[in-house]
Amino acid sequence: MKSARVRDYMTTSVLTLTPEMDILRAVNLLVTRKISGAPVLDQQGNLVGMLSELDCLKVALDAGYYEQHAGHVSEYMSRGVQTVDAGASVFDVAELFLSARYRRYPVMDDNRLVGQISRSDLLRAIDQLTGSD
Repeated sequence: MKSARVRDYMTTSVLTLTPEMDILRAVNLLVTRKISGAPVLDQQGNLVGMLSELDCLKVALDAGYYEQHAGHVSEYMSRGVQTVDAGASVFDVAELFLSARYRRYPVMDDNRLVGQISRSDLLRAIDQLTGSD
């Protein structure tokens, strides 16, 4: 059987944001790149949060409906982010997706962000591993 590790199927070109970034700029990056979320890294490269579409809905309400200043990514991001290890089995991560509502997980190796794995990445992996044609 082919490798079934996250590192073999994750996306390595990951948009990252900073806590100090203007939230409207971050929303614009997510929209223009057509992605549903991005990890937030501090100045030392530590993962400190995730900004998702759901987090951005509050931005839309605050800025659009309530006409309030939007602020920074740190005010809207989710903290305490669940991550997966680059060496984890794609099948174990598939089970994580089934038990959670997340669309993607940051992938870590030695406490450093090395990529991101999404539901579609896992579907592609499982399709390749099972040899479906």
